[in-house]
Amino acid sequence: MSSRRSRSRQSGVSTEITDAQITDLVSKLQQLIPELRARRSDKVSASKVLQETCNYIKNLHREVDDLSDRLSELLANTDSNSAQAAIIRSLLM
Repeated sequence: MSSRRSRSRQSGVSTEITDAQITDLVSKLQQLIPELRARRSDKVSASKVLQETCNYIKNLHREVDDLSDRLSELLANTDSNSAQAAIIRSLLM
């Protein structure tokens, strides 16, 4: 029994994830990640799916930060009372 499963029993929580459920969740996750979606027919290990998922999330965070920075620059260079500034502020909120 895995330590995760034994800890859940010790804490009184009776939810237990089966290997089939984990396999199903990893498969669903693989379908969400563009890098892995193309390789859908190939067998990809769960660790590779999790690694690519982490990379994808990191890239999304970087993109959000970059876009936020670009919007902030646009706002700084726009008349604060203009309609364009109002739109930019609403995107930053």
